[in-house]
Amino acid sequence: MSHPLPPAPVMPYTAYPMPVPVPEGHGVLIVSFNRGPYIVSAASTCRLKIDGREVPFAGEGTYYIVVPAGPHEAKVTDFIGMPMIKTALTVHPGAGHQLAFRFGGWRNRVHDGQGADVTTFGMWSNYLIMLVFFPVFFLLCCGGVALISALGSSA
Repeated sequence: MSHPLPPAPVMPYTAYPMPVPVPEGHGVLIVSFNRGPYIVSAASTCRLKIDGREVPFAGEGTYYIVVPAGPHEAKVTDFIGMPMIKTALTVHPGAGHQLAFRFGGWRNRVHDGQGADVTTFGMWSNYLIMLVFFPVFFLLCCGGVALISALGSSA
């Protein structure tokens, strides 16, 4: 008679795509990521860090992350490490805490399980940054070229 293998122990700071048992003195972060309005999914290019530790995940969707009970900082960074969204929360033993990281057209935000905005830092979206950066760059670039050509022709 064959016996099934015992389940593997749940490791803290590891993202699981399904609910996991909670070890004694730990809680679970139920973290979800949306795609965002981008051509390439924002969740596929960002990194999740909890208390400074990188937690690998597969992209958009919902993940279950076991963490020790107590205060934690969760942030999402872009591929080069610049923070995009940040929040702080206190995890209670044996409890699940929902966080929804939402990449939007204007601002990046994080919401809790009741839909309240719990963002402590939310960077503008890439689209808004482009709307501000490109006109300024265009004016500086073209204005500088026009100024140099005007000064060169008057000499």
